[in-house]
Amino acid sequence: MDFTGLTDYFVVVVLVACLVVGYIIKTSFDKIPNKYIPTILAVLGAVLNAIKSGISLESIVYGALMGLASTGMHQAFTRFVENSSDEKQ
Repeated sequence: MDFTGLTDYFVVVVLVACLVVGYIIKTSFDKIPNKYIPTILAVLGAVLNAIKSGISLESIVYGALMGLASTGMHQAFTRFVENSSDEKQ
């Protein structure tokens, strides 16, 4: 399977914006349960990518994927940092 075509639709600004918004929601808004953050970021990514790349089904789907990918990046980074701090003790 060839994934090089995905780089045409990958927008770093959307991914980073979703990552920042997700971090802000997680750390600042206690009333929003963590289970809703991926859904919020998927919708935000879809909207941002539709604004950036034009409204089409592809841009909406890839935007939602970037929103979900930002959730995964946050989790991977958190686990990496927690494991690094556990090894030092």
